[in-house]
Amino acid sequence: MTCLERVLTTLGHKEPDRVPFFLPLTMHGARELGMSIREYYSRPENVAEAQVTMWKKWGDDFLFNFFYAAVETEAWGGQTVFFDDGPPNAGAPIVSHPEGIPHLQAPVVAEAPSLQRVLQATAIMRAQAGADVPIIGVVMSPFSLPVMQLGFGPYLELLYERRDLFERLMRLNEEFCVEWANAQLAAGATAIGYFDPVSSPTIIPYDLYVATGLEVARRTIARIAGPTATLMASGATIPIIDDVATTGTAILGASCDEDLAEVKRLCKGRLTVIGNLNGIEMRRWTAAEAEAAVKDAIARGGPGGGFVLSDTHGEIPWQVPDDVLYAIVDAVRTWGRYPLDWVQAEPEA
Repeated sequence: MTCLERVLTTLGHKEPDRVPFFLPLTMHGARELGMSIREYYSRPENVAEAQVTMWKKWGDDFLFNFFYAAVETEAWGGQTVFFDDGPPNAGAPIVSHPEGIPHLQAPVVAEAPSLQRVLQATAIMRAQAGADVPIIGVVMSPFSLPVMQLGFGPYLELLYERRDLFERLMRLNEEFCVEWANAQLAAGATAIGYFDPVSSPTIIPYDLYVATGLEVARRTIARIAGPTATLMASGATIPIIDDVATTGTAILGASCDEDLAEVKRLCKGRLTVIGNLNGIEMRRWTAAEAEAAVKDAIARGGPGGGFVLSDTHGEIPWQVPDDVLYAIVDAVRTWGRYPLDWVQAEPEA
């Protein structure tokens, strides 16, 4: 099977030739090309070259166009802080006080240099890899983007105390998110990762999510012109699976802190599950520990299709060494071939 055929089969909740897997390697591309993280992200050609090179090197089933989350706040006028050994972070919030929200204007994707670099890299990847490899694009959900726009504390205060300004900000963010997602699809992305950690019950109470983040996701995902994967960036999912299934998304990211077999059971026939290797622990894994983690995840999530093996967060840390990645790849090839005859029964929790 091609990568695309393998992924489409599992999205159809059937078993392909093997479990699809995704190594969301971002900063590792800088290491692959022998340059700093700042230099790496300065040119779309760098990212495209590294992503295609790493896809060939590791043999996973996806390409990834993600640069770093702050490319979006750069488009809104914010700054990015770069580090030598970790992901670039958003600088100071672009809104110093909620009363500034009415004066905000959403950026135009075609006029934002940071976003255009991502689109150029996406187009290069598509031209080099052809049509048989899925490319995953990324948007920050309109509901989670305000963490970078305002800061975490002020945003939570806005949610609870100024619902009028919250709704105004959501209208702006939704328009931007839809335009940004559809621009990536037009440039060659196959699907969009809809990163929405604030919607996780790890962050906010369930009732608040139902009244806010869930409605935002329903409105936004309905207007994205391609399949989406809803990712909570390591946050819990089990309490909201039934709700997420109503948004029209195709895939749900599973937390490493939850029972993968239970997530798979609750998603069965409705959502494909992606996850849930622990990227933080991955930094310290031996080859044997990597194999054990992969084998356990496949046993819990793999039977019947509807499962993509990946990390739990959506970005593998810079500190994860190549020998661990090789061990993960080898384990998938050893234990991920269908039929999974070695899985005799549902594993114990």
